[in-house]
Amino acid sequence: MRKTIVVGLAALIALYFVGGVSARHEIFPWPQLSALKKTVGGEKPAAPSRYTFDDKERLIGDESKTLVPCPVQTDRTAVLLILGQSNAANDGGQRYRSEYGARVVNTFDKRCFIAASPLLGSTDTKGEYWTRLGNKLIASGQNDSVILAPLAYSGSEVARWAKGGDLNPVLIDTMKKLQDSGHRVTSVLWVQGEADLVMGTTAEAYQERFMSMVDTLRQHGVEAPVYISIASKCLEPSNGGFKEHIPDNAIVRAQMALAKSGHGIREGVDSDALLDGDDRYDDCHIGGSGAEKVSLAWLDLLSGDRRLESSR
Repeated sequence: MRKTIVVGLAALIALYFVGGVSARHEIFPWPQLSALKKTVGGEKPAAPSRYTFDDKERLIGDESKTLVPCPVQTDRTAVLLILGQSNAANDGGQRYRSEYGARVVNTFDKRCFIAASPLLGSTDTKGEYWTRLGNKLIASGQNDSVILAPLAYSGSEVARWAKGGDLNPVLIDTMKKLQDSGHRVTSVLWVQGEADLVMGTTAEAYQERFMSMVDTLRQHGVEAPVYISIASKCLEPSNGGFKEHIPDNAIVRAQMALAKSGHGIREGVDSDALLDGDDRYDDCHIGGSGAEKVSLAWLDLLSGDRRLESSR
């Protein structure tokens, strides 16, 4: 009896280790057993979600959104076309919502919703600081209404936005829908560069591809200034970045040169210099304190430019 028990335990232990090795390396019999389980029991259905995404993982639906009539644009309406990668998308560490109801809206697909994180039109479902900026623009008295038109893709490099890139047609479609809705873009806000630093994009290539995107904007009726942020910092391999950041790099040099090149391009917020380690919740993406800093910096920048234009 004792011998039978010992043999049985040894067999169970052997099966355990064989099963572990089989599962880890996807060798017989694990794939066959997994396939049999799916055939007999069927695939487990995904848990229901309030969110809907398109084939590029862009957020295009959220059951919690409040649909409202789009504001009629006046000379006191800000229409912000927001472009770039994760730090322009819904990857923030703090969520915000409109403090002024339908005066701060998120427009998407010719419809408007009371602005609230996450915003439709960009990837991911965390927080963002553009709604915070909208609240600040209203509170400052600069604008009566703010229309946020986000189109930002986490991890996207500048080549994807240039002519021939997969995001260029999406940009064209977004501009067309804004125009069809009677909205004229007043500012284009670009926050991108981290991916290109990691990829080793040269300054010359970055400038060329960025200008290709600007040409697309101009050819489709967007005459608004294009604000290019100084953004290249995203640390740690878990974020696809490096261990340390070198401030003087090819992407920053390209961004600074572009900001001085004319063509309606202006320098945006320098998030590399503005934010310290405590402002990024994971060494890359912007947390609550960082959101407060960048939204205030964008407010100061847009307000200063508006005062300058009004005095001319």
